[in-house]
Amino acid sequence: MSLLKINSVAPNFALLDDAGKKHELSDYKGRWVLLYFYPKDDTPGCTKEACGLRDVFPDFEKINTVILGVSTDSIESHRKFKEKYKLPFTLLSDFEKNVVKIYGVWQKEKFIGKEYESVARKSFLIDPQGRIVKIYENVDPRSHPKDVFFDLLALQR
Repeated sequence: MSLLKINSVAPNFALLDDAGKKHELSDYKGRWVLLYFYPKDDTPGCTKEACGLRDVFPDFEKINTVILGVSTDSIESHRKFKEKYKLPFTLLSDFEKNVVKIYGVWQKEKFIGKEYESVARKSFLIDPQGRIVKIYENVDPRSHPKDVFFDLLALQR
């Protein structure tokens, strides 16, 4: 369960991207950030969400917004996922599960009577000052990209 709330400062972090380059959230001060957490590379829902974001990526760029995808998959997994679907945004590897825990998206799941831990599909919209302005719970991978885009347009008016 996340303790993060609307108007709280988004916790800073440092993670490696699909090419092994370090990114810190603070690197993006002055820009809007969609920080989206997803369970697993190259799975149906995650692929649908990532490709949807890919398709609207040029529109996000026009309104000064960075997209950062985070999962606990490896750097190599991210590289393959990004190449396969030609994703133009950054994918960050939280293989140590530190950031997913800070953001409250590491959770217990149950499937066919078995319990396991996984990343919840959840996103945070962060303003140029580094504050969380919207939290998307129970994300629908099909509509999420456009939902975020229209929210950004409304917030930037």
